[in-house]
Amino acid sequence: MLILGSHVSLSGNEMYLGSVKEALSYGATTMMVYTGAPQNTIRKPLKDMRIDEAKSLMQSSNIDINHVVVHAPYIINLANPDPEKRSFAVEFLTKEIERTDAMGVNQVVLHPGSAVGLDRIQAIQWIAEGINQVFNNTPNSKVRIALETMAGKGNEVGRTFEELKAIIDLIENQARISVCFDTCHVHDAGYDLKNNYEEVLKQFNTVVGLNRISVIHVNDTKNELGAHKDRHENIGFGHLGFDVLIKIIFDERFKNIPKILETPYVDGLPPYKYEIEMIKNRKFIDNLKEVIKNSIE
Repeated sequence: MLILGSHVSLSGNEMYLGSVKEALSYGATTMMVYTGAPQNTIRKPLKDMRIDEAKSLMQSSNIDINHVVVHAPYIINLANPDPEKRSFAVEFLTKEIERTDAMGVNQVVLHPGSAVGLDRIQAIQWIAEGINQVFNNTPNSKVRIALETMAGKGNEVGRTFEELKAIIDLIENQARISVCFDTCHVHDAGYDLKNNYEEVLKQFNTVVGLNRISVIHVNDTKNELGAHKDRHENIGFGHLGFDVLIKIIFDERFKNIPKILETPYVDGLPPYKYEIEMIKNRKFIDNLKEVIKNSIE
């Protein structure tokens, strides 16, 4: 079975249950959620999340909870040079791990952080220290942190495979650290997946290890190779193109890990149902955006 889904919302009265319903409406077999708004620290109590109902619906459908992914909020920066802000980041990420555990999910995708002070070596050390502290704060949890490959916008850490490797090497609990491979970000960071797919994966395997990849964000990109901008595009409509994205989605080496679409809405409409169907058929629909725009009944 193809493990393919998208980012879905977690809000309103149905919360986590609503997330599952939304994913199923797209024909998805996995999904990714934030436990609350990614831009702030406001979180609803776990008792209001409708977790048991969500788990029950997953059990009776094609979504395996072991493939569900939580994304940590953007406001977490373990590399902030301000000790109080780093401490806050550790505290909040700890709570996110605890919430993820309560939801029955086994991994949290994390943007490694931004080297605000421009010292990338120090930033890497702070990020690793923060993750180690989070793991120490949650000793009974099996939730792992998947460090996301970054586009290199601003002072983002994780724009090279070597930077991710440097963080991973400093993590004490190796069983709880992995990588989220984002196709748009890797392209925008300067790795030529389109023309040198196997070479890029070979390089990643040499530096980090393909076995570290536990989730893939499947996104096309609006940007030229190495632009360091991080602007996602719908599947097949960007500089990566349909063929290379199909290649990674159906790569046997990644058969058992979740593939998550984070592509932009089209005229305010989610594209995921249409993109998932197109991907399953392995045939690019060049007027897909028009089809989505005309889908309102």
